[in-house]
Amino acid sequence: MMFPLKALAMRVNRPLVGVTAVILLALFVDVGSSKAESGARPNIVLIMADDLGFSDLGCYGGEIETPNLDALASAGLRFTQFYNTAKCHSSRVSLLTGLYCDQAGSESLNRGATIAETLQPAGYQTAMVGKWHLSKQPTDFGFQTYWGHLSGATNYFTGDQTFRKNGEPWQVPAELNGRPFYTTHAVADFAIESIDAMVQEESPFFLYCAFNAPHYPLQAPEEAVRKYKGRFDAGWDVLRERRHRRQLDSGLLPEKWSLSPRPDHIPAWDRLSKKEQAWEAERMEVYAAMVDLLDQNVGRIVDRLRQQNALDNTIVLFCSDNGACPFERTKRRDLRPWDPDSYWTYDAAWAHLGNTPFRLYKQNQHEGGISSPLIVHWPAGLKTAPGTLTRQPAHLVDFMATCLDLADASYPQKIAERKIDPLQGKTLLPIFAGQNRQPHESLYFHFGTDRALRQGDWKLVSAKLGKWELYNLQDDRTETNDLADQHPQRVEEMAAEWFRIAKKTERLKGKQLRPVKNSRVPLKFRKDTASQLLK
Repeated sequence: MMFPLKALAMRVNRPLVGVTAVILLALFVDVGSSKAESGARPNIVLIMADDLGFSDLGCYGGEIETPNLDALASAGLRFTQFYNTAKCHSSRVSLLTGLYCDQAGSESLNRGATIAETLQPAGYQTAMVGKWHLSKQPTDFGFQTYWGHLSGATNYFTGDQTFRKNGEPWQVPAELNGRPFYTTHAVADFAIESIDAMVQEESPFFLYCAFNAPHYPLQAPEEAVRKYKGRFDAGWDVLRERRHRRQLDSGLLPEKWSLSPRPDHIPAWDRLSKKEQAWEAERMEVYAAMVDLLDQNVGRIVDRLRQQNALDNTIVLFCSDNGACPFERTKRRDLRPWDPDSYWTYDAAWAHLGNTPFRLYKQNQHEGGISSPLIVHWPAGLKTAPGTLTRQPAHLVDFMATCLDLADASYPQKIAERKIDPLQGKTLLPIFAGQNRQPHESLYFHFGTDRALRQGDWKLVSAKLGKWELYNLQDDRTETNDLADQHPQRVEEMAAEWFRIAKKTERLKGKQLRPVKNSRVPLKFRKDTASQLLK
């Protein structure tokens, strides 16, 4: 689609003038019809959180204070069925390329183009801040400027040796902009610096802001942690019921989906000793502080866009890379979480709370692993009523197609020596315009030995090569009623399609194509971790 001002700009070979900003925060904004009306291509700000559970934000049922993201949701659009890939690096590949992870060449991106590489030739400025977690550096893949860390996780107070600024090593200071260095603050600092620089130019911009929070280690300033003292003393069983009730009362989820039960690998809260409960509550307090600080810094970015008169035509997309994380990797529990040498995590019990009402976690292709918030905010472009919920399924692979439409850009067949695979994603613009879009025929999921395929309301899923499970998500999105034995032909057909995509599209080989087993595989998570750590 060609828009009037863009067409004029192309004829005179000049960049488009007077464009305000669109923020993709893993929040999606409706851009379609108002873009045509205004003639101005929006700026795009895409914000991704790390290991944030489906229910951790206030507007998705959580008790953590997230007023800035809640405000974006109340003025914008929330997705209730938005999917990721269940892991950090694979979600980043799909977000940036519009392809499935291995299809794009995984971390190498050797068969994929990034959003930055497609938007820059269309006249967009491109910038990134935060976590990269892929090969080489963002400045090798179309980003004109970059500040952040190349690693998959980092110390929040001292960073690591992978911090870079525009391709060069960057030494983490003790203080930044007048306060002690803290990675979440620094990501927003450099995002604001990028916005301030780019709004001075005539051309629109694409900003990818990848926060490391709230990925472990659980570290936060003392004042932020103390704010949440006592908030989680009721324990995960009670708090999960409360989150679910808020989700139902707000209309986020329907009553017909039952809350998935606490699995055997998670102890009942009232089985823990008082000492164990105190430790568990304390580490959730740190996690909550990290989410709170994430929200505050998203608010700083939005405020700067507003101050620069760029917010109205900025599409803000806010999402998470996977569900809450169950990995117990605590070290140095004896140190307080505001000590840079501390290294706390939480485990499957609190991750079960984070993914309310769904089953399983980061890495798994059950809904708890692949379902995350998506908030879209765009005052000038969104045609849905403020606070609208959309129940149309969407996936990280849809970001590329959406950005191409917003920018009136072209998808390449080749970049340098990289031959680019055909695009998998589908534009979200019809949803932003309040319409029903043509859904994906199939949505494919894979990480390690976890697999899934969604076709319409039907989902086929396997954990750790366990037997295929089949669910009707219209009736049972919390995956509590396995229908595989009742629909063997559907299981066979959907499994064949999963293997077809795995072989032909993703190019998986060898062990990655092993058949599933005839029974479910017991999932291994550390049990009663509190008692082990407190010995």
